[in-house]
Amino acid sequence: MKHLLWLLSATILASLFVTGCKSDHTQPPINIIPQPLQVELQKGYFILTPETNVIFDLRNTEVATVVDLFRSQINQSTGMLLNTSTYMDHHGGQGIYFFLDAAADTLGNEGYVLEVVRTAVKLTACKPAGLFRAMQSVYQLMPPEVYDTTRQNVTWQIPCVKIHDKPGFGWRGMHLDVSRHFFDVDFVKRYIDLIAMHKMNVFHWHLTDDNGWRIEIKKYPKLTEVGAWRVDRESQPWNDATPPQPGEKATYGGFYTQEQIREVVAYAAARHIMVVPEIEMPGHASAAIAAYPELACTDGPFYVMSGGYWPIEDIFCAGNEKTFEVLEGVLDEVIELFPAPYVHIGGDEATKTHWETCPKCQKRMRDNQLANTHELQSYFVKRIEKYLISKNKKLIGWDEILEGGLAPEATVMSWRGIDGGIQAAREGHDVVMSPVTHCYLDYYQANPDFEPNGIGGLITLKRAYSFHPVPADLTAEQAKHILGGQGNVWTEYIHTPAHVEYMAVPRMAALAEALWTAPQQKNWDSFRQRIETQFDRYDVLGVNYSEGSYAVEFKTNFDSTNRKFTVELTTEQLSPEIHYTTDASVPTPQSELYKNPLTIDSPVTLRAAIFTAGIMNETFSEKRIAFHQALGAKVKYVTSPSNKYPGQGATTLVDGLQGSMRHHDGLWQGFYGDDMEVEIDLGATRTISSVTGSFMQYQAIWIFMPETMEVSLSEDGINYSPAGTATNTTDRKKDGGFPEELQVQFAETPARYIRIKATNGGVCPAWHPGAGDTTWIFADEIIVR
Repeated sequence: MKHLLWLLSATILASLFVTGCKSDHTQPPINIIPQPLQVELQKGYFILTPETNVIFDLRNTEVATVVDLFRSQINQSTGMLLNTSTYMDHHGGQGIYFFLDAAADTLGNEGYVLEVVRTAVKLTACKPAGLFRAMQSVYQLMPPEVYDTTRQNVTWQIPCVKIHDKPGFGWRGMHLDVSRHFFDVDFVKRYIDLIAMHKMNVFHWHLTDDNGWRIEIKKYPKLTEVGAWRVDRESQPWNDATPPQPGEKATYGGFYTQEQIREVVAYAAARHIMVVPEIEMPGHASAAIAAYPELACTDGPFYVMSGGYWPIEDIFCAGNEKTFEVLEGVLDEVIELFPAPYVHIGGDEATKTHWETCPKCQKRMRDNQLANTHELQSYFVKRIEKYLISKNKKLIGWDEILEGGLAPEATVMSWRGIDGGIQAAREGHDVVMSPVTHCYLDYYQANPDFEPNGIGGLITLKRAYSFHPVPADLTAEQAKHILGGQGNVWTEYIHTPAHVEYMAVPRMAALAEALWTAPQQKNWDSFRQRIETQFDRYDVLGVNYSEGSYAVEFKTNFDSTNRKFTVELTTEQLSPEIHYTTDASVPTPQSELYKNPLTIDSPVTLRAAIFTAGIMNETFSEKRIAFHQALGAKVKYVTSPSNKYPGQGATTLVDGLQGSMRHHDGLWQGFYGDDMEVEIDLGATRTISSVTGSFMQYQAIWIFMPETMEVSLSEDGINYSPAGTATNTTDRKKDGGFPEELQVQFAETPARYIRIKATNGGVCPAWHPGAGDTTWIFADEIIVR
């Protein structure tokens, strides 16, 4: 009988879509984000009216939930309360059909087919989640006012179209840190709405850390009575906050009751979003230890941290059975609240200093034949994982959980780049990619001088869009372990909901498309066009989004035959007015207007800026191009740069493009712990008289000027003669990212080969926060004249 009803329903639906759409109206572009797999635009429109019915199987409660959300949104924005009916009860007239087709299994859990003709809209999916994703596309086909919460007087038309769509990855997530700063339930729901709008499906809720414990645990009430509150230092810089003093009252913070947690989880579930809780262990435990000091290795004192203090040495005692008793009790209540198959246990940045001297931890290591504290962390993680498995849950953690070995069932979230994810996938672990290079949305997205506070770094909208979670050096079999990726919003420097929105949006849209759309279909220029309509939607929703970077980028191409550069000026902005100069002067509205790529055949300092109504947006960008005798020469590396900072490969040091004050701009090569030693082949013997090396100092991130730069010359590449040595005079305490040069001058000398050796100054000095740590040399252009 059920099969017969399905067949009759399908027949009725099919009859509605036999007639194509016809109209004289000009069709608008389809501005859906993320870009669907296949779009067939047709002529005409479906016009929504009060007589439009919503047709679905009323017996399916999951579909009914999707329909209820749709009708509620339509009612808010249009004032129309659409009637519902079953397939069999609908007798003509306009209809919007929500149709589950079990035979459409090629669509997976979230794929869908959306067909719009003049008289009907049909959403077809294999699972209710697919109908919900299809519903987001319906909204994006409508005027942006559909997102409004009050009635709008517009024509509610949907262009005739047929869309086949499904996601590329099953894990498309967004993270929110509510420990560093607490955000109430209303905002968490709004954040989930944004996740849903972008067809993402995971909300990673970072609930505990050094700065606050945010989830009620009834068995251990002090976790929120004490751990949820800290001494208010909000008027002070995060990393310079004064530590709490004895007797100071902790007033800043908050937490979620278990009832509120259930409310949020249900809210997300209705939108087919999985909520993954994160309960940090064994490190980032200050708030928990402040509540229960007996879980620590030392006697304290302990407090909930009011800012960022480094290193963070508070850590759960791995040798104390009470630690595991408490954590298992916590996890019991967490498991009860969160139906998701995963529990995130953090596992990152665990400073193990106390474990090295703790008698209980040392005994644990001896009893279990653990060689070092990395293996003790592995013991800790494996023990927690075993407990989670006994409760039918999967453990997920940051990539540090790989240290010391990891059980095969664990899932790794790779954040310190992609290397951890590669290692995990090769070892057979599932992986969620979330590297700092593309997915950390607390990084700036434009010039920091004109942006609200961020933690540092730079991830532009374009860079976020370029994210692809599958590393090229994985085999096809290993790549199957990459579940997807997610964006992370850490809130050390983010105090308010408006600031969260600004940092997350629109980079959330870029990551959503990176994780949904097939790589071969991703197109930055198309996305940049479609994001303009998305901005209109954000405006209606009142989202405090960023308009992106106003920086002008210089796209260069070197013609080695004619020794000329072609320089194209590009920007994230759509159709910008760019003015530029070639004499290092500041651009004005009267400066040359950029129209076509520039040809450069001599040393130049280009400056360019975007102007709106005669006013410069933010500031100008600069590109220094150096012409010299080694331009385009062959470079042999005696010591190789780090894989983390390879620049543009072997040509980086002689490509004529000089690095900026940003160490990660792609023009710098980083040498970790080594001297930088290279040999340059000019291709023929030439007369030269100086060699200049461009380096960087940024001591706050362990980058120092080399102590010396030695230059040797040769005509045959075998026999070298010293030409001179330049000695660094820059104070190692001088901070800020800035380039410096070391130059060796000598009498005119014929040479074809040049050997340059920049010597590393050794480990971080005693006064440095990283005293004793390995340091970097960052090198860019080697200029030969």
